[in-house]
Amino acid sequence: MSIVIAISSLLIAYLLGAIPTGFWVAKVAKGIDIRKEGSGSTGATNVLRCVGKKEAAFVMFFDIFKGYLAVAIAIYLESAYSFDLFGVRGLLPVFAAVISLIGHSKSIFLNFQGGKSVATGLGTYFALNWLVAIIAFALWAFLIFVTRYVSLASIIGTFSCIVTMIWLHSPIPYVVYTFIAFTYITARHTENVKRLMKGTEPKFGKKAPDSDKDNTLKEVAND
Repeated sequence: MSIVIAISSLLIAYLLGAIPTGFWVAKVAKGIDIRKEGSGSTGATNVLRCVGKKEAAFVMFFDIFKGYLAVAIAIYLESAYSFDLFGVRGLLPVFAAVISLIGHSKSIFLNFQGGKSVATGLGTYFALNWLVAIIAFALWAFLIFVTRYVSLASIIGTFSCIVTMIWLHSPIPYVVYTFIAFTYITARHTENVKRLMKGTEPKFGKKAPDSDKDNTLKEVAND
């Protein structure tokens, strides 16, 4: 029974994370393949640039929701069946959180392509510790307002989760997850970091420079 619970929880987490919200919304709204537009990412930022504000808002909040739901289900199953993965309480939700991040960026529905997992990651934090998520979201929004760089705000916002999770004396598995999520999401932003260092990273609400078009297919392979 324990193995069935674990496998079921992780499969659900992956499938929820893999829902290609941005791709489907762009297809329905404008009939375009969002992976071939702008940065090539399926996330809300690229949807904003290539589709519209309302569509981007929907994508962001739904991606947050699917991350939340993936972990919330794992938390429920762990509690309902008094199940401790490897004898450690709280480990199943953490595995579900990691799997949902991977699902978003490596979606089975998009030939294992996807976005950068920021919104989905925020959703996992809402399930693990809502206060950590609120602080990260507030910092993210503030940094976008000040710097206009979504990528920079996303990386710093994700890093803040490490600090606040430790500060709030959260369970060790949750703290470990913050390091994993930060490392993974930062790695997903490798090209953005390079552009930030070159001063070519597009700011919030602006389209990617034409010089980035040649790198779109390369980014899609990594996003």
